[in-house]
Amino acid sequence: MKAAVRSRYGPPDVLSVLDVEKPVPKDGEVLIRVRAASVNRSDYHVLTGVPWPMRCFTGLFRPTLASTGTDFAGQIESTGSKVRRFKPGENVMGFGGVFGVGSHAQYLAFDESRGVVSMPNNVTYVQAAACLEGAYYAATGLTQINPRAGQKALVYGATGAIGSAYVQLLKCWGLYVTAVCAGEHRELVMSLGADKVVDYKNEDFTRDTERYDFIVDAVDKTSYAACRKLMQNDGVYTSSGGLENPFLALITRLHGRKRVLFLGPKDIPGNLSLIKDLVEKGRFKPVIDRQYPIEKISEAFVYVATGQKIGNVIVTMD
Repeated sequence: MKAAVRSRYGPPDVLSVLDVEKPVPKDGEVLIRVRAASVNRSDYHVLTGVPWPMRCFTGLFRPTLASTGTDFAGQIESTGSKVRRFKPGENVMGFGGVFGVGSHAQYLAFDESRGVVSMPNNVTYVQAAACLEGAYYAATGLTQINPRAGQKALVYGATGAIGSAYVQLLKCWGLYVTAVCAGEHRELVMSLGADKVVDYKNEDFTRDTERYDFIVDAVDKTSYAACRKLMQNDGVYTSSGGLENPFLALITRLHGRKRVLFLGPKDIPGNLSLIKDLVEKGRFKPVIDRQYPIEKISEAFVYVATGQKIGNVIVTMD
């Protein structure tokens, strides 16, 4: 089978697409014929080994997994002897966590209990792959902060994979949503449900007169200090990154009513089922920027590294 592999951490050119041995599923695993997967910021961190603390989970001096890839959409080819939920021929999609599962390959052996659900019938493999990593982070964030209809939220970086998912999911919860993004993407975020758009290129979003119950930095490019004055007295700030945020979460919990929440990933199967349900009902639509064949996966990583992608970048395996 074809797979994107590397033997060391480094920039995108350390990846090579090679023929490698096809995996054999264990008793509780399914063998998935991967059709599409996203290339995202998490993948880029796993590829480069930066920031360094993540190497405690991905391999200290060299990567534990030869292939990158955190999510996948494809078809069950075979199952282990103890698999009960899935059958060969079934279309599935899944997410293996921030540190990757090696899904940038034509085949993947994956534990059926870990984070895989049946694929919605109303999307293609490419569309399904764009409903996973970013959408999962938004879904796990919202199920932890538990917003209420009628509240207000601001999403900074509303056109990325995580940000575009947050805008849609917040609207599903019934919130008023302000999207901060480049002005040329106003129509896109409005189509996702945003009530208000702030063009960060021409406007200072911190001068907004609204006061928000929730502020989400979906691209790790602002800070709690910059956003604090925009928050309601009991408002919540959360970010997709920022090494300082775990400490701020502790400090703000002890002092004052405005809080920073550091939201770790939880309940992957449950949140994937939530996303699947919303997709089937037409309430969530993935945003796709570019598509690359696996042979050009290094180019996909180079583009993701620019920080300019809109929604999701997808690599196809065929």
